[in-house]
This record gives sequence, structure tokens and C-alpha cells, in this order.
Amino acid sequence: MSRIRMQLKSPIALLCVATIAAGAQFPVPVFPTRSYFKTHLFSHPTGRVELKPPVRIDDRVVDGKIELSLRAYLDLVMANSPDVEIQRLNVETRKNAIERAFGIFDPFASASFSTTRTKTPATDLLSGAAALNTLSQPANFSYQQKLETGTSYSVGFFGSKFSTNSAYSTYNPAISSQLSINFSQPLLRNRGSFITKLPITIARSTLRQSEYTSRDGIIQLIYQAENDYWQLVQDRENLRVNEEALKLNDASLQRARKEQELGAASPLDIFQPEADYASAQIAVSQAKYQVQQSEDRIRKQIGADLEPRLRTLPIVLTEPVLPPANESPVDAEQAVAKALRLRPDLKAVIQSLDVDELNIRKATNGLRPDLSLTGNYVTAGRGGTFYQRSNVTLSDGTTGSIVSTMPGGFGDALNQMFGFGFPVYSLGITLRLPIRDHSAQADLADSLVAKRIDTLSQRSLEKSIRQGVLNAVSQLESSKAAVKLAVIARDLAQKVLDAEQKKYDLGVTQIFFVLDAQRKVATANSVLVTQSTSYRRSLLNLLRLTGELLDERGITIQ
Repeated sequence: MSRIRMQLKSPIALLCVATIAAGAQFPVPVFPTRSYFKTHLFSHPTGRVELKPPVRIDDRVVDGKIELSLRAYLDLVMANSPDVEIQRLNVETRKNAIERAFGIFDPFASASFSTTRTKTPATDLLSGAAALNTLSQPANFSYQQKLETGTSYSVGFFGSKFSTNSAYSTYNPAISSQLSINFSQPLLRNRGSFITKLPITIARSTLRQSEYTSRDGIIQLIYQAENDYWQLVQDRENLRVNEEALKLNDASLQRARKEQELGAASPLDIFQPEADYASAQIAVSQAKYQVQQSEDRIRKQIGADLEPRLRTLPIVLTEPVLPPANESPVDAEQAVAKALRLRPDLKAVIQSLDVDELNIRKATNGLRPDLSLTGNYVTAGRGGTFYQRSNVTLSDGTTGSIVSTMPGGFGDALNQMFGFGFPVYSLGITLRLPIRDHSAQADLADSLVAKRIDTLSQRSLEKSIRQGVLNAVSQLESSKAAVKLAVIARDLAQKVLDAEQKKYDLGVTQIFFVLDAQRKVATANSVLVTQSTSYRRSLLNLLRLTGELLDERGITIQ
């Protein structure tokens, strides 16, 4: 049996013209690429949403009518239902959560520069000037990042230029440079790549759970849509049965009137055929309104209600109402095993146990003492114009003379810094020991309780699945038997009607018995339609409960 491949790429989907949440679908720009500047400096997301009209309905229009087989109908539902697209977009937010979790490893760079001019009156002879005038221009650059092992490191560069009018200044301007490297390695809490990447692992597990939940939601939507399809089939068949009954009652009424005109029947015999004809008219009128309501639900499911030119077109359903004959019985235990293997809601609950286990590991990590190994290394350099003086001060209080001047600049400071001649380094251990940690204990207790609840929920759901599948199999077998009996009852009712009609033609019975036989034929046809659609719905319900509905209908979620 061929199947139609349907995808969750709905053209009526909410199309976000500009969205920030595209990180889960597109690579994150990295500094200093062109896309980085475009995204971080020139991007102006508006959040505007564009809704497109329904698609592919025109392909099903034949002679001014929308012809729908079951598969074509479900294809249009998948393509045009906003509820289906909402289920898909719910999964997209979980993908963005994974991207967000990777943010703990994002590097961060910072830079700063300032200039400060200071003028102060001298307070003593060592100030070097009557009014001290200084200019300070420091600059800082730093880069920091966290690694998967939990190690945090930072690299910083500090440079400054200092000018003064003090007569005692040896370097003027004085240029300083400093390079520092720092790291911190957790030894107990937050140690190791598993703990560090735990938020990412939880986000991925939650994504899988969301995918199962989304699939279950789509199964429910398809189940409801197909129910609406068979409801319209049933309403159409009931209308046809009622119209046939109306024709039979009309023929009986006309015949009774002719018999009355010919004097072959009493005038009192006309009331019963007239009453039956009026009742048949009421039944037809009610059936028409019911068909109209069912058609409106079908139009809503496929999106035809959004287009004025489509919402008035008649709908023709091409699926036969009678089920296939001689279908083999369903193995109840095999159906239960299949449901326990395929049901997406059960998979979502099982996946939640994985999330619970990860949360337990996270809470256990929070109980550990915070012991870290820290290290620091600094190298410095000095540069600038050097003034060699004969003496700082003379006996008379005046400043000494400058003997020589050695020009210098920023390069000298860098040479000294990278010469590592003036290092500062340190290594240490930091311990933060919680004497009593109520918060961490409560987090762990909550995680254990959550896992127990989800475990019990899994057991409860498995029991519900088993009971539901067994009931669905029983209902399906009952519907099969009911259809067979309804076919037999219809055939017998038709034979009774033919026999009563022949008796009446021969004059050996009354019109009352013919009318009664006609009513029984109409009732038998109505019962057959009801039982046939009930069988279709029972089969649909079984496919939903076993998790096979999407596969059986050829629907692929991407």
C-alpha cells in the first residue's frame, strides 16, 4: 500500500521575518567576522509575523468541488493547520535552549581606556614643583573563558602612560606594561567535563522529551481531524438514508391518495402516510443541517474557511463507508506490546527519568565542598624617556642638574615585559566548606522526589495504556461483528419489504405493513452506516492508542 509522505513544513506557518532565536538553526557568528558585526551592530529584528494563505487546496478542486480522500485530507491538514505548526515551534524553543546552554563556554573580551589630568599645589619640597601637574592614561585589555574541564582562565594586559612636571621624576613620561595570566581549576565541586556540560546534556534530553510530546500532540490533532472526516461520512450517509426513506414515504403517500381517489381505501387511511411523510421531511431537514456543520469542521481543518472562494465549495469525500470484509482478528497482547514500544507520551515520561537522573547528579555536585586550585603569573616592563640627574637636591634646596637623557618608549616596556625579568607568580588552594547547606540538601531531595514521581507516573501510564488498548481491541472486534450483523439485518429487512410489497400488489395485505417494512429498511440502512463509521473510529482509536497512527497514515514529521 503506497503512502503519502507528509512533512511539517507548513506554508501557513508563522513565518518570523526576523528572529533572534535562530541560533539553534544557524551558526553563531564569531568576532571579528563580517556576520558578527552585522548581527551585533546592525541587526534590527522587528518580530513581524507574516501569515500565508492555505496551500494545495486548489489541487483538490474538481468541477467546482473539493474532492478529498482520507490521505489527501490529512495532507491538507498537515499543510495548513496552525495547531500542527505550533507543535513544531514548541520543539524549536528547546533547540534554542541547547544553544543557550553552550553560552557557559563563550569567551569574553573587554577593553578600557581613560585619561586623567590632575593639578595640585605642592605641600612639601619632595613634590618637585610648586604646582604638581600630572597626566595619567591607563589602558586595560582582558580575555576570559571557561573550558569543558571546568577550568576558568583569563589573560590580561595593562598598559599606562604617566607624565608629570615633577623635577624628581626619573622617567617622564613613564610607560608601564604588565601581562597577567590567571587560572582556577575546581577539584571537587564543578570538577570534570561531565558536570561542566551538564546543562547542555539536560537541554538535549529535554529536547528529546519535547519531540515526543510534540509527536503525541500531532497524533491527537490527526486523530481529531480523521474523526471529523468520518463524522461527515456518517452524516452524509444518514442524509442519503433519510432521503431514500422520504422517497419511499412520498411514493406510499401518492399511492394512498390514488387509492382514495379510486375509492379503494377509506379517507381515514390517508393520515398515517401523511404523518410518515412529514416525519421523513423533518429527518431530512435535520440531517442536512448536521451535514453542514460537519462540512464546516472539515473546512476549518484544511484551512478552506480562510479563503472566500474556497469556503463555499461543496466537499466530496471519496472514502467508502463500508469497511473491508474478512479482516483478521487483532492480537490484543501484541497490540499492547506495540503500544508500550511506540507511544510517544510514554517515551516522554521515560525521557523525563533521564532528566531527573541528571538533576540528581547536579544536586549531588552542589553538596560537595568548593575546593579550587588557583594560579597567577605576572610579568612587567617599564619604558619611557629616562633622565639621569647629578643629585636629587642640592644643599641650598634647589634641584640637581640633568646629566644625560636616554630616549625610550612603549617598545622598551614591551621588551622588558616579554623578557620576563620581573615576574610575579603565585599558586594556591581555596576551600569553601559549607558547614550546613539547607539549599543544596533541599535541591537533592526535590530531585529524588521528582524521579520517584516520574517513575510512578510511568507505571501508571503503562497500566492505562494496557487497559486502553485492550478496550480498543475489544471495541474494534465488537464493531466488526456489529457491521456483519447490520448487513444481515439490512438484507433481511429488504427481503421483508419486497415480500410485503408483493402481498400488497396481490391485495392480501394492507398498506400499513408495507409502510412498516419501509421504515425497517430505512432503520436498517441507518444502523449499517452508524456501525460502519463506528468500526472506522474504533480502528482509528486503536491506531492512536498503539502509537501507529502517523505511520499508518504515511505522515513523517521532520
